[in-house]
Amino acid sequence: MAAKEAIIITDKDEMRKWTRSMRGQGNTIGFVPTMGYLHQGHLSLVQDAHNQADLIVVSIYVNPGQFSPNEDLSTYPSDFQGDIEKLNSVPGGVDVVFNPKNLYDYGNSQIGNGSERNLEESEGMVVSCVEDKGMGHETWVRVEKLEKGLCGNSRPVFFRGVATVVTKLFNIVEPDVVVFGKKDYQQWRIIQRMVRDLDFGIKVIGSEIVREHDGLAMSSRNVKLSPADRQRALSISRALSRAQVEAEKGQVNCRELINTAILTISEAGGTVDYAEIVDQESLEPVETIKRPVVFCVAVWFGKVRLIDNMEIDV
Repeated sequence: MAAKEAIIITDKDEMRKWTRSMRGQGNTIGFVPTMGYLHQGHLSLVQDAHNQADLIVVSIYVNPGQFSPNEDLSTYPSDFQGDIEKLNSVPGGVDVVFNPKNLYDYGNSQIGNGSERNLEESEGMVVSCVEDKGMGHETWVRVEKLEKGLCGNSRPVFFRGVATVVTKLFNIVEPDVVVFGKKDYQQWRIIQRMVRDLDFGIKVIGSEIVREHDGLAMSSRNVKLSPADRQRALSISRALSRAQVEAEKGQVNCRELINTAILTISEAGGTVDYAEIVDQESLEPVETIKRPVVFCVAVWFGKVRLIDNMEIDV
């Protein structure tokens, strides 16, 4: 049986028209938002979406709204043709790949004169690449409490950009179900809360982390690791797994678990951005494990920042 070939849509209005037509025929729509350079972790999200909906839309869009000007937007890896081939190979395939060029281009040449950048320079505000380029976009979605801490500390525009672009994609794709990977744990919880608070009629599914055979969490940024750093990065999953085992044995002092994990990663050559044990729902730091928590870390190996986490249910 020949593999299903996805329809590629680049226009917002055409995307809405397709969804509404399919829903009018009684179909439910599953959605997997990505930034491309797909790996098996992304494909597992598509497979999970198949269990939830009749038709599947995957977006491929590198969102400038979640990058600061000093981050790696311009070097983010891309392989669109390879992505299409991978999606077509998934059992059941994908019905549509939504690949917009620029979701912040509103077709008004009078907007985007750089005034936002001037404001940033004068007031010391942290901006995204959208504002830095003076695109004229002014409306942002924030999940004010959950976006603080963890990745929000070192990437202050990140979750504002994620929540905004996901809102835009929801309004364009109009899905019934959306699937996010739990590797980006804070992101998943933020989208859950946003959907609840803003009354989106969308079911949010969290898909389990997919790891390489040696335990490294799959990430599009792994390709940037040197062979030596790739090997050193295995210390992340080792440290998290050890913490999980120790917690299951009765070690519930979070500071001791965190210090041991930091030592393991640091001895391997990693620079820890953060290592925190937080409540699975509120993402508030926990001192003693008495309820389900998640151990979240972000680590630099060379110029590559990796995130990972492990849920601990004791």
